[in-house]
Amino acid sequence: MSAVLAGNPLIPEADGFVGHTAADVVDQAVAEVKAHLQTWKDTSLQARITLLQQIVVETAAAADGWVEAGIDARKLQRGTTVQNEDYLLGPWPTIRCARLMAATMDEFAKNGSLDTGPVRTLPNGQVAATVFPGDLFDKLLFMGHSVEIWMEPGVTQPELAATMAPTLKDPPAPKVALVLGAGNVSAISATDVLHKLFVDNEVVVLKMNPVNDYAGPFIEAAFKGLVDLGVLRVVYGGVQAGVQLTSHEDVQSIHMTGSDKTHDAIVFGPGEAGHANKQERAIQNHREMTCELGNVSPVIVVPGPWSASDFAQQGEAIASQITANVGFNCITARVVINHRSWDGRSQLLDGVRKSLSAALPRHAYYPGARDRYDSFVAAHPEAERFGSDADGKVPYTFITGVDSNDSDDIVFNTEAFAPVMAETTLDAADPVAFLKAAVEFSNNQVWGTLAASILVHPKSLKDPAMAAAVEQAIADLRYGTVAVNTWAGLSFLLMQGTWGAFPGHDAFDIQSGTGWVHNTRMFGKPQKSVIRAPFRPMVKPAWFPSHKKADVLSRRITEFEAKPGWLALMPLTVAAMLG
Repeated sequence: MSAVLAGNPLIPEADGFVGHTAADVVDQAVAEVKAHLQTWKDTSLQARITLLQQIVVETAAAADGWVEAGIDARKLQRGTTVQNEDYLLGPWPTIRCARLMAATMDEFAKNGSLDTGPVRTLPNGQVAATVFPGDLFDKLLFMGHSVEIWMEPGVTQPELAATMAPTLKDPPAPKVALVLGAGNVSAISATDVLHKLFVDNEVVVLKMNPVNDYAGPFIEAAFKGLVDLGVLRVVYGGVQAGVQLTSHEDVQSIHMTGSDKTHDAIVFGPGEAGHANKQERAIQNHREMTCELGNVSPVIVVPGPWSASDFAQQGEAIASQITANVGFNCITARVVINHRSWDGRSQLLDGVRKSLSAALPRHAYYPGARDRYDSFVAAHPEAERFGSDADGKVPYTFITGVDSNDSDDIVFNTEAFAPVMAETTLDAADPVAFLKAAVEFSNNQVWGTLAASILVHPKSLKDPAMAAAVEQAIADLRYGTVAVNTWAGLSFLLMQGTWGAFPGHDAFDIQSGTGWVHNTRMFGKPQKSVIRAPFRPMVKPAWFPSHKKADVLSRRITEFEAKPGWLALMPLTVAAMLG
């Protein structure tokens, strides 16, 4: 059994589906994008908008093949509702990111500035800008949902517009950037490339992760305009290629999504020598580096007047976070935090269990999932297991009643990156006191700062004291994204919010990383994003395991994103309503 260290897990290297790029060809890729630094500098704003619009069209054309490759690589069961999951993990958010970036840049080209949109000043003095819904279709497709970007303290409403699109107003000199793609969600690699090119103004070498390098040829096809221009090259390989690129003399910046262990190996060096360098605060790699490194995502459940159907719906909402993508998401719910004496706790846990029991068993495609699962079950032999434990599958695993006083417990300090989730409880005099305690627990006892969620009943919010407590909790949570009554993963997919850790980490305690991506409205000084949704949405989310038309809906929303319009909305709406 492999040892599991606090933070992100150590992931064994996968073989990959595309042949590894030879070392000399990797060098050539760096040389080619470096040779086109001036080309990118000379590419006009209008030409860049055209490139993004072309990416929308080409990604839509590549989408079906992209998804088919994912079905084979991840051994998704054909004829099931999960077979088209890759639409949601690859083409759809990629198209959305390119389309929204193009719209923002077009507005800037026409006006020389950007509209802030609806803005408010919070009780603590921070400024929050609403970025979603952005249009009528957003409102119709995601009724009752909203996303705000909360700015850094000190930014005021009058100066907010001036902070937007800083690299459009004063483009920095282009650099050679390396993007180390994530292995779980292929849209991460694609949208990180878009951010580096169109926001940071850097030419890019993208190294695909062997776990999902099957998507690489489709990203190359979708981004053909950038490849033809010479400002993007895609290469394939594992650790060896990564070491070559991160130490390459012509690579000036690095962006990665993955493990804090990988970050530390890049910055301080590998193995014991790297560990010693970190202890001595001796950075070995001084390239500019941004990264998103996951976390142990907490879900705070506020006690309230829940009905039987509420427990069933929210039970599935929680369970869906480890059934979606088999729990291989950096924002999968890992620790559910309940009030110890809430009389609804057992009903909620039963709702989670019922959903996990009914969920389709999935192939655990991510390397090392079995070892990580074994480590958690060894620490908690009482863990409840649901579904198949054979033929490459790992059971959905739920560990309840974990002692919240045991700060060293693996469930609090280690990201499972497997279909494993825990639950713990806190004592408090009342729901308001519980919420405050849960925020403190999440900030101080749970590893990472990427995303956290709060579930609170609308009737509870009618109490002014609880409503104020929820707003205070959102402000106090030190997370890059805070979700209220929905999964934080939706904020990732929508692209208007920022995506990254809460600001403030340095290389010596990197936690969930530094910097951000997405942020398609290009706010220059964001602190966090806040997504809110109805406690009971009108239509079932596509990632719920009981969704009857998820395979159809995933395809339809991708088609709609490429060509938004009333005609495309009709089949999408039918699929959503029949879920």
